[in-house]
Amino acid sequence: MQLVIVESPAKAKTIEKYLGSDFKVLASYGHVRDLPPKDGSVRPDEDFAMDWELYRDKQKRFKEIADAAKDASRLVLATDPDREGEAISWHVQELLKKRKALPAKVDRVTFNAITKNAVTEAMKSPRELDQPLIDAYLARRALDYLFGFTLSPVLWRKLPGAKSAGRVQSVALRLIVDREREIEAFKADEYWSIVAKLEQDGTEFDARLVKFEGKKLDKLTLGNEGSALAAKAAVEGARFTVEDIETKPLKRNPSPPFTTSTLQQEAARKLGFSASHTMRCAQSLYEAGAITYMRTDGVQMDAGAINALRDAIGDRYDKAYLPEKPRFYATKAKNAQEAHEAIRPTDFRRDHAGSGDEAKLYDLIFKRAMASQMAAAQLERTTVTLRDPSGQHELRATGQVVKFPGFFAVYQEGFDDKSEDDEEGLLPVIRKGDSPLKKGVEANQHFTQPPPRFSEASLVKRLEELGIGRPSTYASTIQTLRDRDYVRMEKNRFFAEESGRLLTAFLERFFPNYVAYEFTAGMEEELDTVSDGREAYKELLSKFWADFKPKADEVMEKLPSEVTEVLDDYLSDYLFPPREDGADPRMCPMCRDEGREGGRLALRGGRFGAFVACNNYPECKYTRRFAQPGGGGDGGAEDGVMGTDPETGAEVHRKTGRFGPYVEMEVDGAKKRASIPKDLDDFDLEWAIKLLGLPRIVGAHPETGKEIEAAIGRYGPYLRHDGKYGKLQSTRDVFEVGMNAAVSILAEAANRKGGGGRGKAEPIKVLGAHPTSGGEIKVMPGRYGPYVTDGNVNATIPKDVKPEDVTEAQAIELIDARAAKGPAKKKRKKSTAKKKPASAK
Repeated sequence: MQLVIVESPAKAKTIEKYLGSDFKVLASYGHVRDLPPKDGSVRPDEDFAMDWELYRDKQKRFKEIADAAKDASRLVLATDPDREGEAISWHVQELLKKRKALPAKVDRVTFNAITKNAVTEAMKSPRELDQPLIDAYLARRALDYLFGFTLSPVLWRKLPGAKSAGRVQSVALRLIVDREREIEAFKADEYWSIVAKLEQDGTEFDARLVKFEGKKLDKLTLGNEGSALAAKAAVEGARFTVEDIETKPLKRNPSPPFTTSTLQQEAARKLGFSASHTMRCAQSLYEAGAITYMRTDGVQMDAGAINALRDAIGDRYDKAYLPEKPRFYATKAKNAQEAHEAIRPTDFRRDHAGSGDEAKLYDLIFKRAMASQMAAAQLERTTVTLRDPSGQHELRATGQVVKFPGFFAVYQEGFDDKSEDDEEGLLPVIRKGDSPLKKGVEANQHFTQPPPRFSEASLVKRLEELGIGRPSTYASTIQTLRDRDYVRMEKNRFFAEESGRLLTAFLERFFPNYVAYEFTAGMEEELDTVSDGREAYKELLSKFWADFKPKADEVMEKLPSEVTEVLDDYLSDYLFPPREDGADPRMCPMCRDEGREGGRLALRGGRFGAFVACNNYPECKYTRRFAQPGGGGDGGAEDGVMGTDPETGAEVHRKTGRFGPYVEMEVDGAKKRASIPKDLDDFDLEWAIKLLGLPRIVGAHPETGKEIEAAIGRYGPYLRHDGKYGKLQSTRDVFEVGMNAAVSILAEAANRKGGGGRGKAEPIKVLGAHPTSGGEIKVMPGRYGPYVTDGNVNATIPKDVKPEDVTEAQAIELIDARAAKGPAKKKRKKSTAKKKPASAK
């Protein structure tokens, strides 16, 4: 018997069908062991010796692998064809060797797609484990461990409120914080554009003023209303004639097929998927044999696949859509290894695969791959120039038409931020000497815009451009930033939270090298030299540790007050920006109002994080949270009286407490309080009164007659009706949601409840129907940990598997395994023995 090891049960099930009866395929369920999360798992003083620990919930599964290995004549390690796959194979081999269960013959086999042809061909070309690739894994794992386990204790002791820092995670956070700083420092410039509304043969079109009084207009030339109105008057008073018509052919070539990074970017733009959700769907498609391996930075395709794709294009489209020669692509990404093919369908005759979000992602992959081998799109761009008789003023109209769609017939790439100058559309048939009818002239005011905040797509793109991290790790990196509350998402854009901003400032000031873009990208290049066999991984670790450890020890020796003092100076421009009245920005407002002298504000550290306080403490108890005045959802106002409630006449106070800013009002001796939500950019007295008036009664439910309430709770805005809850998306929804929408939200929430009767928790994830029971498979949170259920059987999810990452195939496997064991046996209560009477003394 030959034993084959893969990662997932779905992959094992598919591969076992392709191999003969002599093969037994078992799944490791991902990684089987890791460095224990405690000090000493990597020991630099012992030549970077590492301790590994088998996951507790993998012990039973690995025993099954070890027992099968004892009876096997050959072990085939067929895990994924990348660094992580090579590492899993190495761990399996090392553990079997330790248990003296390793077969005499061990082979490593890799395939880029789970198809019968790919698997059987791979079995014919076995190899040994790739030691340089394993060394690169060991180096990366040790680096991340040493960085995290050395730096995190420093953060806990010196930076209140900080949770952890990671090698790549910290640099990704700095990108988001740097963009926030750019936006804050941005000064908007006013500018105006003059647009003439023209008509020719019944077709209206726009022409923009590009020359005024003989001078070419740049974007900011008309910088105020006066100059704009003068230009408008000149256009209104002149007769414009067509002086020049220029027509240029344009050609657009298709983009290459997807890499991991570009798939994440495009799925975010077109489908609204997060990077982690995209990878989960892609993993399911790969395991189902629908697409090639989804962790790749290569853009090339196999020659056989290109020929099959060209045949598919020829079957679907006219000959003009197929270029004479195949297209070949080379990646432009920094640090790309191009070890694998691009992501593509395994069968180009199959234009649908999967269901739900998986089907949407497959459609995207299919169309992008097909477009990559199609003919270029042919366009025509026409520019019409019109001048007045004096030649002093000039208008320009631009239009673009598609003459031949080419690959546009299948696919067009999305963009994160479109330029406001993009001009597309048709122009009427127009000739030199024509004078189109002028229907009106507009003077439009504009302001230059700050750089946009990062979306998931643009952040992934920027990380790849800088060569930071690996595309396969971007999803987990971004998720960690969100889990640690260092960033938040609003309207699909990243905002840096105060804790993230403070952590970045700390690292920039005390560990500048390790959040430098060049250093992190250089480390990736060094790791690549290890995977190529050009550098020993322990040499790389020695160089890193020789610089990093003394720096960490130096910071650990500092007093927390010294760290806070340095950060107070480093962040002074952010925390204490110039005031409009010219007063000292550090002046304490409470000391000023109460006539105390010398009250100055400074950064302080407390049990619950950093905050700003007065140096006259304890006489002055003024505090405000770590934030720039004028920024954040609380309107940045200082504590004090905001105004009076028009109904009661009571004063409304804004205050800052342990958990952030809030408003307070006293009515009939009772104090009402409400936290100030972060998603209100225009917070004022009106909003304060609204919040203090919650809950809001939406109305009586049409079916039960009972009231529906809208309110804000510990976990955000919500609806409540008859003991049941529904989640709202924003604070504004609490005050704007109507009866129809409220009934619908509550009904949807009720439909999502369930899962074996374990309370009223919402499912973490809903999968397809179970093939046997027909019940809907759900991933649920439970009292003793997350589990999967089909409504009849509940199965616990292994501890090393994130509930969000559970695939439909894994869920079916877990449910079937639990069902096979039968119902859980109830433990008998031990009969309590009768107490003997106490002996007389």
